[in-house]
Amino acid sequence: MRGVRGVRVTAAMVSAMLTVWHNPACSNCRRAVALLEAHGIAFRTYPYLEDPPDAARVRAVLAALETTDPGAMIRTKEPEFRELGLQDATPEQLIEAMVAHPRLIQRPILVDTDRALVARPPELLLEFLDLGRG
Repeated sequence: MRGVRGVRVTAAMVSAMLTVWHNPACSNCRRAVALLEAHGIAFRTYPYLEDPPDAARVRAVLAALETTDPGAMIRTKEPEFRELGLQDATPEQLIEAMVAHPRLIQRPILVDTDRALVARPPELLLEFLDLGRG
């Protein structure tokens, strides 16, 4: 699988089955799950708040998003972002912040083998999964 900046994306890091990084309290996560169910798409949820990812898993998702910029998957409007003073943080500091404070991770994130999508709005997943036609 392809990687970014020396990160090799492996099957152990991103599953062959579609995975939704899911926060059940998030309306966008619930909408994404409902869209997948409505289209009969098999998926599993990853409760990242209960089982936070390690830095390698965050880097693997960044690689699947085809970026090295952790800003692609961090919630800059969360109070924790400001409280932790992350406005001028390095990419590595942002990754470590997401590991230590998973509430900072953007949601929902769909991971499908070696590609990923931050599904905001959730309807973006239709094109990502080629479900928009028909």
